[in-house]
Amino acid sequence: MIRFAQSVTNLRTSEIRDLMSLATRPDIISFAGGMPGNELFPLAEMDEVYNSLSDKEKQMAMQYGPTSGLPCLLESLSSFLEKKGLPVKENKLMITTGSLQAINILAKAFIDPGDSILVENPCFIGAMSAFKSYGANMISVPLTKSGLDLKFLEEKVNADDRYKFFYFTPNFHNPAGTLYSAEDKKKIIQIMNNKNIPLIEDDAYSDLYFYPEDAEDLKTVKAINPAGIDVCYTGSFSKIIGPGLRLGWMLVPPHIYQKCELLKQSFDACSPSFTQVLADKFIRTEFIYTYIERVREEYKKRAEVMIKSLKENLPEYIEWNEPRGGFYIWLKLPEGTDSTEILKIAIEKGVVFVSGKTFDPDALKNDKIRISYCNTPEEVIKKGIPLLAEAIKEKCGK
Repeated sequence: MIRFAQSVTNLRTSEIRDLMSLATRPDIISFAGGMPGNELFPLAEMDEVYNSLSDKEKQMAMQYGPTSGLPCLLESLSSFLEKKGLPVKENKLMITTGSLQAINILAKAFIDPGDSILVENPCFIGAMSAFKSYGANMISVPLTKSGLDLKFLEEKVNADDRYKFFYFTPNFHNPAGTLYSAEDKKKIIQIMNNKNIPLIEDDAYSDLYFYPEDAEDLKTVKAINPAGIDVCYTGSFSKIIGPGLRLGWMLVPPHIYQKCELLKQSFDACSPSFTQVLADKFIRTEFIYTYIERVREEYKKRAEVMIKSLKENLPEYIEWNEPRGGFYIWLKLPEGTDSTEILKIAIEKGVVFVSGKTFDPDALKNDKIRISYCNTPEEVIKKGIPLLAEAIKEKCGK
């Protein structure tokens, strides 16, 4: 019998990946995928970008590149991040093959089998899979309706400072949609100060805000640039250009970067040069700013349609936070409900979503539902939410 590594034996397929086969069926309305709508991609701008490339640039695009990323993209991306207030010059920037690779590299850099780390509950499934693959013991910090349970975090950190890192997604959390307040971010800094526990700040969604008045809350911990804490910041082009580019980045302190660069060499040597060239031009032409503005408005419209439909169709005992950006709405069912049972009913009606246990580091609580509006046009949202509501009522009552 073949003997796989223990780290592989413990892995399980993601429910989201399993649901993707359903989501492609023409008769299914999908609220499951956290991906941009195909009809929203900047095709005309990307055609213009490619057609503007010189033969030399096209040759560079077809060749291997440096492990850290093409110098042209590192330069233009640095400018993009500096405009967001990030301390680029004090840190080192690396291009990665999607932000999940950045998270994976950081996990491998820090985790030995059995090491304890701190994560939010709920938590991004991709990050959890990476942490599990290295044998991490995940200690989950509850994410409440008002934000992170800071008292719980403080108790854990004060009781044991041997956690290898704290992974969190403060801006439009996946799956909860939460935007941490500026005060909560300051409190996290106070709690973690001089604890020698690095922070991994996952920031894939902050450009997709709906309300300019949230600017203070949107400021990342990395942008605050606190002394006494190593903050490892990850981001992605997936939500602001297209996931098919397979490009993300990490912005980390130099002493952490050195280890991460060595690890990336062993992962894939370098990220795709072809899409790096395209991303670089997309930034330099400033298409990235007009495109983000365009999709931000579209996602806001879709979110508003979904919220209106939820209010019209869901029973009063279902709770949720109204999104202020990002892709997701996190529905809270009555205590003890098994959302997988609702999913089975919903699929029969032609609707698919992601059940809550998928995002629980302890794989226990299943009384939540993640629905996304990003990939679904308004008229389809209006058709699908009543079907979802019917499935919930059949299981939980009117």
